[in-house]
Amino acid sequence: MSPARVLAVVMVLSLAACGGAVGVEDSGFDASPGTDSGTQDGGSADAGGPDAGTPDSGAPDSGTPDGGGGDGGVTVAVSHTREFRGMWVATVSNLDFPASVAGNRDAGIAELGRIVDVAAAHGINALVFQVRPEADALYQSSREPWSRFLTGTQGRDPGYDPLGELITLAHARAIEVHAWVNPYRAKVSSGSAVAATHISQVLSQHAINYGTATVMDPSAPAVRTWVISEIADMVRDYDVDGVHFDDYFYPYPVSGTPFPDNQQYAAYQADGGTMTRLAWRRENVNQLVQGVSQAVAARKPHVRFGISPFGIYRPGMPPGITGLNSYDDISCDTLAWLSNGWLDYLAPQLYWPTTQSGQEFDLLIAWWAQQVSNGQSIFAGHALFRLGSTGAWTLQELRDQVALTRAQYPNAAGSIWFRHANLRDNLGGVQTVFDTDFYPRPALPPPVAKLRMATVAAPSAQVNGAAVALSHPAPSELRAFTIYKRELGLWRLQRVVPAQPGAVTLASGQWAIAAVNRADVESRAVVVDVP
Repeated sequence: MSPARVLAVVMVLSLAACGGAVGVEDSGFDASPGTDSGTQDGGSADAGGPDAGTPDSGAPDSGTPDGGGGDGGVTVAVSHTREFRGMWVATVSNLDFPASVAGNRDAGIAELGRIVDVAAAHGINALVFQVRPEADALYQSSREPWSRFLTGTQGRDPGYDPLGELITLAHARAIEVHAWVNPYRAKVSSGSAVAATHISQVLSQHAINYGTATVMDPSAPAVRTWVISEIADMVRDYDVDGVHFDDYFYPYPVSGTPFPDNQQYAAYQADGGTMTRLAWRRENVNQLVQGVSQAVAARKPHVRFGISPFGIYRPGMPPGITGLNSYDDISCDTLAWLSNGWLDYLAPQLYWPTTQSGQEFDLLIAWWAQQVSNGQSIFAGHALFRLGSTGAWTLQELRDQVALTRAQYPNAAGSIWFRHANLRDNLGGVQTVFDTDFYPRPALPPPVAKLRMATVAAPSAQVNGAAVALSHPAPSELRAFTIYKRELGLWRLQRVVPAQPGAVTLASGQWAIAAVNRADVESRAVVVDVP
């Protein structure tokens, strides 16, 4: 990256939060990611180091007892650089899962196991799994039909529960599962057959054909109530670690065809409404975001709620950014969502290289990092699928992007990659970069924003040779244990292991083991000496 570019990033970081920008043709990521007009990669070579910044920063053992833990009960403070390392797993049009609608239960579960294997092998700590691609379900729902992407026919029982199976498999490897929901899309193709219980049939008066798709009217209270209730039930019934929206709110504009909501907007005005049409649309979306946030928090406060909008907010925000206006064109008031505390994180889709004039990744991530507070995070959405598509999309470009996310730490505290199949298939040799440059050491995601100040009791440990049995006074509240080893006077994170079965085998040496609750808050660590 040139000195001029570095200076530009510093200048953006110094600006007060003043708005956002809008981008080029790249309308959404899960079905047909658009192309962009990226210029050739300038060969910048200032990519960051091999993992999430500094080494694990635990202090040397102070020998301070704090009343808990086995092996003498000595506990120490430990910590490490946190980073959300997410991977989108798309099910719409069978992009990532399942490989075939002709598969059976055993094939589906085996495929989910391979998804977890790939994530674990390459440092991913969260799978963002698409469970509601078109108002249907890849889980057992009392309201919505099984997805047609499982069997070829909407409503047909696949014989297994993909979300439930994935949670079991991923949690056994200390990997989080975030349920990715599309809130308004009813059909990818308006001509596709749907089950009688589908929202487009039950609330047919609110189904709108626009372009090639069918969407549910965001202004309809009945649609909002349906979506909130469905998500609340899913959070109640499944041990998900997060709820995640993508970028489809009001649909992306179809050239020459305005979205047909004249009647709805006229009714709003007749009822005394005074907002402009665009402000009214944003408020309709805001009500859904607020309602989902409240419903999730009411059922399981440790479950994160995050949204991945189009990566540009408004033109000129930051200066120099141009293109599609997500604030007006798809009705996303992302800054309102953040300032009202409705989100734990925002994952803007920054699907442009650092070399692309008008949509530079570096300027955008720097600006976004300034928009969060109170423990909220920005997780950059990276276009892994574009690797090798033009001269701008090189492995070095991805290294530069990750380095930039880490430069904004702690506000920009991670990445989400689109998508799983590109990592699985080692697109452009990217697996080696993940293994050696990005994620050679493990890391926890940052704590859930609203619970980050919670305290967690230290675990107890009983050593029997190389075997260490772990216990905790509140085992149901735990997600994992973190295993640190003392190296050169510092505690360095070596492993993150699931809370169950509560046992670990360690090599000879001095170790410190901390408990991690469901909100990714870490306790002090009990010190154990393994002979």
